[in-house]
Amino acid sequence: MTTIKIGTRNSPLALWQANEVAAKLQAIGHKTEIVPIVSSGDKNLTQPLYAMGITGVFTKDLDIALLNKDIDIAVHSLKDVPTQLPTGTQISAVLERDYPQDVLVRKTDAKDKDLKDLKIATSSLRRRAFWSHTFHNTEFADIRGNVQTRLKKLEDGVADATLFSLAGLKRMELDIDFEEVDFLLQAPSQGVVCIANRAEDIDLTEVLKQINHDATQKCIHIEREFLRTLEGGCTAPIGAHAEFIGDKIRFQGRLCSLDGKDCINVDETIDWNPEQNFGAEIAQQVLERGGKDMMLLIKSQIKL
Repeated sequence: MTTIKIGTRNSPLALWQANEVAAKLQAIGHKTEIVPIVSSGDKNLTQPLYAMGITGVFTKDLDIALLNKDIDIAVHSLKDVPTQLPTGTQISAVLERDYPQDVLVRKTDAKDKDLKDLKIATSSLRRRAFWSHTFHNTEFADIRGNVQTRLKKLEDGVADATLFSLAGLKRMELDIDFEEVDFLLQAPSQGVVCIANRAEDIDLTEVLKQINHDATQKCIHIEREFLRTLEGGCTAPIGAHAEFIGDKIRFQGRLCSLDGKDCINVDETIDWNPEQNFGAEIAQQVLERGGKDMMLLIKSQIKL
C-alpha cells in the first residue's frame, strides 16, 4: 500500500489539521506520513500580512512542494487559500466546518474595559475594518505568529485585546476566556480545513472525495465565489458565511472600506441549486451597489 504524504505548515494548529486528515484517511484504510514545511508567512513574523505583497502567503510553499511531488496532498486552512489555485492543483476535499466565528481575547488587566476603549492587536484588514465600522476611534497594533505567540505578545503589552478564529482556540484546547463579537463577520471559508492535490492524480482524488463533507463544500463554494468575484484576494475587508438552515442556505456577505466607514452588506436565503453560481451573483450585486469603486480604492491603498 502506497503511503500518502501529507504536507502541512509546522505550526501546532496546522499539525492538528494534518493529523485530523491523516486520521480520516487511515480510517478508510490508507497509510499516511506527515511532512511539515515552514511557510514564508511563518518565517516573517514582523511584517503584517497586507504588507508582504502576495496572496497565498501561507500556502505557496506547500504548493511548490506539491507540484515538485515532494508531498501527495497539502492540508490548509481554506481561508488562507487564494481563489485562483496554481495550475495543476485542485481542492478535492474539505472537512466539516466546526467553529466559523471570530472571538475577542483580552489581556488580564483589560477585563473591565468597554469594547469601544480597547486597543486591538490584529494584522487582519478585515478585522480592523469591521471593528472600526462599529467602534470608529479604535487604536490598532500589528500582531503576528501562532496562537500561543500572540497570547504572549498580548500579555507583554502590545494591546488590550486581540482577535482569533474560534476554531483555532477550540482545536488547540486552550482554556482561555473569550467573547463572541457578532459584528465581525468572518472571513470566507473560515474554520474549514481543505485538502489540495495534483489534478493529474485521479486515483488519489477519488480517495479524497471519500472524506469530503458535502454540506460544507457547498457552503464554501458560495463564499469563495463571492470573494473571487469581488477580486478581494485573501486580505481585503471581505466577510462571508453560508450555512444550511434546514434545506435552505443562508448567506451573509460584507465588503467594507479600509477605515470601516463604508460597508455594503447582504443577507440572503436560497434553495441550493448546483446550476446557480449564487456567490458570484450576489457579489455582482455588491459591485453594482458601490462595491466596484470601493474595491478600486482598496486596491490603490494596498497590494492585493
